[in-house]
Amino acid sequence: MSEDNELDSLRQLVQQQLANPGSLNADKLIGSGIGDANSLTKEQFIEKCPFTTKSEIVTDHQHNPPFGSNLCQDLHLYSKLSKTSGTSGEPISWLDTSHDWSNMLDAWDFIYSAADLKIGTDVIYFAFSFGPFLGFWTAYEAASRKGYLTVPGGGLSSESRIDSINDCGATVLCCTPTYAMRLGEVNSDTSETSINKIIVAGEPGGSIPSIRKRISDLWSGAVVIDHHGMTEVGPVTFQSSSDPCTLSVIPGYHLSEVIDIESGKEVGTGEEGELVLTTLKRSDNALLRYRTGDLVKKSVTMVNGQELLSFEGGVLGRIDDMVVIRGVNIYPSAIDSVISEYVDISEYRVVVRDERSMKEIQVLVNIRTNSEDDELILKIEDKLKSVFSLRIPVKNVKNEELERFEFKARRWITE
Repeated sequence: MSEDNELDSLRQLVQQQLANPGSLNADKLIGSGIGDANSLTKEQFIEKCPFTTKSEIVTDHQHNPPFGSNLCQDLHLYSKLSKTSGTSGEPISWLDTSHDWSNMLDAWDFIYSAADLKIGTDVIYFAFSFGPFLGFWTAYEAASRKGYLTVPGGGLSSESRIDSINDCGATVLCCTPTYAMRLGEVNSDTSETSINKIIVAGEPGGSIPSIRKRISDLWSGAVVIDHHGMTEVGPVTFQSSSDPCTLSVIPGYHLSEVIDIESGKEVGTGEEGELVLTTLKRSDNALLRYRTGDLVKKSVTMVNGQELLSFEGGVLGRIDDMVVIRGVNIYPSAIDSVISEYVDISEYRVVVRDERSMKEIQVLVNIRTNSEDDELILKIEDKLKSVFSLRIPVKNVKNEELERFEFKARRWITE
């Protein structure tokens, strides 16, 4: 999308929010001195409009139950309900009109095109529970609307999903990175499947080299394609063709910023910051300058002659998941990157606890075999110390099988 088109979309969005008096968005705009969108510039919007936070949305939904104050259309025009996963608080219900939902399906069309999928050739298998989470629902409906043969895998065991994948000759698998590994391990002979591409989303991991390699190895060399989005903002990124470990923002759907966590100012290229999004094409239940909580490293890539905001290493983690251990910032994705190098580890947990007014962490692992346990533990501890310059104890949980995940993994436990 050109800058002129982006500005036109921003002005239309702002005008629509101003026409919804008493809403959270209208109050934000008017309170910041934005009372008309006709002459508004992008720079003025970013300078004046305050951020929107998750806590504000929660409060707004509590005060205006059950769907908040930002609905710009009559309630009967909203045809889709989704829910956030609740990983950082209580789940929030989110409504969409058919117009906004269609725009999100268009975004998935872009993702599929960037992944070089072929209608009439590719069969897409969706290995998820078909619960209230937005992500794979939009992926599923977009694929079906576009004309791909789509196969739902909800309500099945992992073994039954493997049988279903083989029965229908699926070539593309859609699921979380965690479940891509789990399903690959369940499959006793991956050479019998036709899966050649795996689109992952729902959690960091798809842009981490060690995790990408582990998934690919489990699926006989299938290409791993990362993507990320959120229930509140819809699909956000697609995998860069020039760098498989970089995510680029889908053009035209969001006004995107990467800000310094403390100052709130835009960071420079090559610097890390928090992703902030304004939903240009989800205007009937919009978010203005929403602090997503996603930590990213800002970069720029050229796609079809257009400069796109991109994130080196994908989404690095959630800002609220970071822990500081003796002065070292540690994100879950960084631990993921280390543990995924060891194929003998079937599952793990990170336990965070306070000891003598200081935070400490310990890694619990399940080792597939009992042979050379001590040697493997020492190797992992040495690797963690090399990466973090910090001693992190690792313990094998021999008699207690750690739960395996089939959707978003929750491996960090705070005591």
